[in-house]
Amino acid sequence: MTAFYDDLTDRFREVHADLAKVLDGLTTEALDWIPGTGMNSVSVLIVHLVAAERYWIGAVALGEPTQRVREDEFEIKGLGRDELKRRLDEADEFTKSALARFSPADLEALRKSPRNEKTFRVGWCLTHALEHSALHLGHLQMTRQLWDERDR
Repeated sequence: MTAFYDDLTDRFREVHADLAKVLDGLTTEALDWIPGTGMNSVSVLIVHLVAAERYWIGAVALGEPTQRVREDEFEIKGLGRDELKRRLDEADEFTKSALARFSPADLEALRKSPRNEKTFRVGWCLTHALEHSALHLGHLQMTRQLWDERDR
């Protein structure tokens, strides 16, 4: 693996660790709480971002088969903190093993999205997956703050 892929793996791991911190001390009720209209729960955001990482890195960049049903990710309820942390751990393992399969030349390679047949460079897919997860990390941190402040 090159330094770029090592660094990218580390960044995903850091984002996942920060996501796991958001979960600390939250009950299933808190994980399923929706702060407002058009917003998502902590559980939904974790399930969605993990699925999106696997989609962009695995299905698009690596061309692996996918059974993803994106809409189902937004219906998730009742998952406990341990299950969500397990999914983050699995995402770390997947990302590490997937990124180890790329070479520097792969960053320029073009891939088609199985969802809409649009073409993307592998480098774009990888950086988009990280950007998307980091964006949702911010959403999760704000949702956690709203949960913690709701009764004050």
